[in-house]
Amino acid sequence: MEELWQKNKALLIGAAIVLIAALSSVFVVPETQQAVILRNGKPVTVVNKFHPNEDFGQTGAGIWYRVPLIDRVVWVSKQVLAVDMQRQEVLSRDQRRLEVDAYARFRVIDPVRMVQTAGSMDRLEEQLRPILNSVLRQRLGTRSFQALLTAERGAAMDEIRAGLDKEAREYGAQVIDVRIKRADLPAGRPLETAYTRMQTARKQESDTIRAQGQKQAQIIRAEAEAEAANVYADAFNKDPAFYDFYRAMQSYDTVFSGQSDKDSSIILSPDNEFLRQFRGGGR
Repeated sequence: MEELWQKNKALLIGAAIVLIAALSSVFVVPETQQAVILRNGKPVTVVNKFHPNEDFGQTGAGIWYRVPLIDRVVWVSKQVLAVDMQRQEVLSRDQRRLEVDAYARFRVIDPVRMVQTAGSMDRLEEQLRPILNSVLRQRLGTRSFQALLTAERGAAMDEIRAGLDKEAREYGAQVIDVRIKRADLPAGRPLETAYTRMQTARKQESDTIRAQGQKQAQIIRAEAEAEAANVYADAFNKDPAFYDFYRAMQSYDTVFSGQSDKDSSIILSPDNEFLRQFRGGGR
């Protein structure tokens, strides 16, 4: 066995490398997921993208491929998801207070926009929740107290759903339905209730502004990463030797200047590959 290994060592190692590369380039996309493939920070394709009225099994799910170490896969749910809104106090048009507990159901219909604005499904829900709460409070504030407790609430929910859907489209999501789970009169003395309402309104406003800022930061960060990747790629293509020298200098700086313990030492042989740039010519 040892003799066989010595004779075919290079062949076996090469076969193992090829096998690992092949396995890392293949992945399976389930029916319930959309896969956005990013290359240098930019989306290049979407696998199993959502299309209205399209049956399962006809959307491209299954085995797919990517370029190892270059492509990154971001998973986006294809299912209808629910986001619970914070229980909040709503001031109706006739200045009556009502505590409302609601939720919204949504799905991602534009996974590329979702990745560019939010980055992931978890961050999408974090950014949608304060926006949905703000829109719900504003829309219910245009209705009378009686309308929120009678059959007219259905029309109010349709109006709220349309408003929420308009905001969610900026994140590549579609709001399918909005429902009020519970509506109660506020507890406590009037002054305490008014103070809580004012505090909640200010917090919701700040959360909305913060969510919009996170969206813009995500877009700017993605564009900067893509530009940096293009610059590195152009530099490598124009002068591979200089690029090798530059990366070697970065490596030396990280290793030698990063020694926090002054008593520590690094011992390397003169012909060590790590020191090739000190020998001149990058050899």
